[in-house]
Amino acid sequence: MSVLIAEPGAVPAGEEPPDCGERHRLTAVTGLAALSLDAMASVAYGPEAIVLVLAAAGAHGLGCTLPVTLAIAALLAVLVASYRQVIAAFPDGGGSYAVARTHLGARTSLVAAASLVLDYVLNVAVAVTAGVAALTSAFPALYPDRLWLCLAVLVLVTGVNLRGIVESAKAFIVPTAVFVGSILVLIVVGLFRSSPASTVTAAGHASALADNASSVGALLLLKAFASGCAALTGVEAIANAVPSFRVPRVRRAQRTEVALGAVLGVMLIGLSVLIGRFHLQPVQGVTVLAQLADASLGHDWGFYVIQFATMILLALSANTSFGGLPVLLELLARDNYLPHVFALKADRQVHRHGVLALAAVSAALLVFSGGDTDTLVPMFAIGVFVGFTIAQAGMVKHWWLERGAGWRGKALLNGFGAVLTGVATVVVTAGKFTEGAWLVVLMLPLLVGAFVAVHRAYRRIGERLGLGRIPEPPHRERSVVIVPVSSLSRLTSEALSAAASLGDEVRAVTVCHPDPEDRARLHALERAWAEWDPGVPLVRLTCERRTLGRSVAVYVREVTAAEPATRVTVLIPETEPERLWQQLLQNQRGAVVAHAVRRETDAVICRLRFRLS
Repeated sequence: MSVLIAEPGAVPAGEEPPDCGERHRLTAVTGLAALSLDAMASVAYGPEAIVLVLAAAGAHGLGCTLPVTLAIAALLAVLVASYRQVIAAFPDGGGSYAVARTHLGARTSLVAAASLVLDYVLNVAVAVTAGVAALTSAFPALYPDRLWLCLAVLVLVTGVNLRGIVESAKAFIVPTAVFVGSILVLIVVGLFRSSPASTVTAAGHASALADNASSVGALLLLKAFASGCAALTGVEAIANAVPSFRVPRVRRAQRTEVALGAVLGVMLIGLSVLIGRFHLQPVQGVTVLAQLADASLGHDWGFYVIQFATMILLALSANTSFGGLPVLLELLARDNYLPHVFALKADRQVHRHGVLALAAVSAALLVFSGGDTDTLVPMFAIGVFVGFTIAQAGMVKHWWLERGAGWRGKALLNGFGAVLTGVATVVVTAGKFTEGAWLVVLMLPLLVGAFVAVHRAYRRIGERLGLGRIPEPPHRERSVVIVPVSSLSRLTSEALSAAASLGDEVRAVTVCHPDPEDRARLHALERAWAEWDPGVPLVRLTCERRTLGRSVAVYVREVTAAEPATRVTVLIPETEPERLWQQLLQNQRGAVVAHAVRRETDAVICRLRFRLS
C-alpha cells in the first residue's frame, strides 16, 4: 500500500482553502491598521528631518523641501511597486530575506534578515519613546517617570499582540483612522489658506535656521533626502507578513501595500506643500507638524486633536514590528538559523515566542536609553535601507531569470530603486556613524554570525540524527528499568507497576550514606521490602558523599557496561501536588536524579507523575 505525503506549501499561493484559523488573520483594512502604523507615524518626523537638514542653507534651503519630498515620494512609489512584486513572488513572507535567500545566496539573505531584525527592534524602542515624549511634552510633570511610562506602553502593546494580530489590528483601527483623517483635513484646510491661521505654537521659540547659511549643494540635498527617507520605514512590513493575511493572501497584501503607499505619499507631499506655502521655519522645542496644525487649523481643538492623535499613533506604531518580525523569525527558524521554538504558533495564529523575544529586547533597549528618543534615533532606519537595497537587487535577478512580459522595465525599476536606497544607506550611515550608527554597523555582522552558528549547530544535529536518510528498521532489545526509591508508599507501588509494564526486568535502587541515621533508615526499608515482597529486587547503593543523583548515574553506567545489549531506563516517581504553591514543599529529589542521569549516561529517563488531587 502506498502512502502519499503532501508537501508543505504545495497549494498555489492565493488559492489555499480557508481553514478554521482564517478569522484570526488580517483583511486589507485590519492589515493597514496592524502593519502600517510605523509608516503612517513617520509623517510626524519625516518632513521635519528634511527641514532640519535644509535649514543649514537658511530660507533658500527650505525652498527645496518640496523637491526633496517629491524625490522621496518617487522612491516610495518604486518601493511599493517592488514590494508588490515581492509579495506575489514570495507569498510565504520574509520580504528582503526571502528574495535574497532565493536569488543572492545565504550570506546575503542573512545580512537582510539581520538588518530587518535590528530595524524592527529599534522601531519598537523609538516608537514608544517618541510617543511618551509627546505625552511628557503635554504634561511635563510626567517627565521623570518617562522610562516607566515607556515600559507600560510596551507591556500594553505586547499584551494586545499576544491576543492575536487581528485583535491588535481591531484595537488600532480607530487611532489610525483618526490620525490619517486629521492629517488629511489639515492638508485640505491648509491648501485653502493664503496665510497661517495661527503662529502661537512657534511664538517665543528660537529659530533653528543656521546663522551662517551654507549654499544648497548636491551633498546637502542628498543628506536631506537620506534623512527624509526615515519616513519610508515600515513599507516592507506587509511583504514580511503575507502569511498573516486571509485568503487570498497575495491579493489582500498587495492591496494593503498600495493603499499604504498612496496614503503615505499624499500625506508627505501635502505636508511639504504646506511647509512651503506657510514659509515655516524649524524652531527649537516645537515640531514642524505642530506648526502646520497651528497654521492650518488654528490654535484650538483641531490643533490638540492632531497632537494627541500623533502622540497615540507614535506610541502604537511599535505594533508594525510585532506584526512583521515574528513572521520573519519563523522563516529563519524554519531555515535552521534560529531556534525552532520561533516557528511555533499558539492559538489565534500568534507567534508567541517571537512576540515575547521582541518585547524583551525592546525593554532592554528602553532601559539602556533611559526612555530617551535622541539616544535611539541615530541608529534607526539604517537597517531597513539595507533590506530595501538587498530586496530590490534580488528582484532585478528575479526578473532576469524569469524574463516574462515587460521584465526589462521591471528590472530597470528595481535596479533604479536599489541604487537610490543604496546611496541613502551610505549617506545615512556615514552621517550618523559617530552618533550611534556605529552600533548598528557592529551588530549586523554579530547577528549574521549568530545565525550561522545556530545553522551549523542544527546541521551537526541533523547529521547525528541522520535526517533525510532512511533509518534502520526498529528492533526490540532487552530492557532493564531502574526505579530509585527511598520508602514504601503508594507512589512506590505505582512506580514498580509502571516499570513492569515498560521493561523485561525491574530493579529498585536506594542510596545509603554511612552515617548511623541513614543506616537505620536503610535497614527499616529492607525489612519492610522483604515483608512486602513485590517481586522486585532492592539494590543498595552505598555512597560516602551525599550525592544522590551521581550515585544512581554511576550504577546506570555499571549496568550498561556489564550488559551492553540492554536498553536501560530510569523511571523516576514524583508526586504532583494539588496546588501550585505546594511545589515549594517538595524536596526535588527527582529533578536531581534526572539531571545527573541525563548528564552522565545515555539511559532513557521516564518521570512518573502521581497526582495527589
